[in-house]
Amino acid sequence: MVRENEIRYGEVAVDPPPATDAGLVFIGLIRTPWTSRMMTPRQGRADGPVCRIEIFEPWWQALDSVEQFERLEVLYWLHLSRRDLVLQSPANDGSARGTFSLRSPARPNPIGTSIATLVGVENGVVLVRGLDCLDGTPLLDIKPDRALFTPIAPPQPGDLETG
Repeated sequence: MVRENEIRYGEVAVDPPPATDAGLVFIGLIRTPWTSRMMTPRQGRADGPVCRIEIFEPWWQALDSVEQFERLEVLYWLHLSRRDLVLQSPANDGSARGTFSLRSPARPNPIGTSIATLVGVENGVVLVRGLDCLDGTPLLDIKPDRALFTPIAPPQPGDLETG
């Protein structure tokens, strides 16, 4: 089992450039049963435990009508993740792949996403199943699952062609 922040054989870390302020605002906190990365599932499951997304008070009105969607895309900040790995060895077998070809939490900008099943909404709290993040993870955004929407424009000639 890999230890927290361990560099595995074949992995490469770089010195990232200084951070610039993107103006992100955390709009809530995510409450899950997991307090260690080692305990957290690798992917959320629709039959996983109910998790609480606690929305901060100024954003409560933004939850209006969210209960009409069965699935939500939850975006969160993986605040404890490494940000310097460009090659990673997810199987710890000595082979490495580029960070952008993986769903690893170690990323230059550690934004996590999960498609969560909506259980309910009560008093500024969204109850969902399907998350895979640590307890206390800062929330960036919630959106209806894009797969629930029909594209606005009809398909155009060439849309499905590959070059």
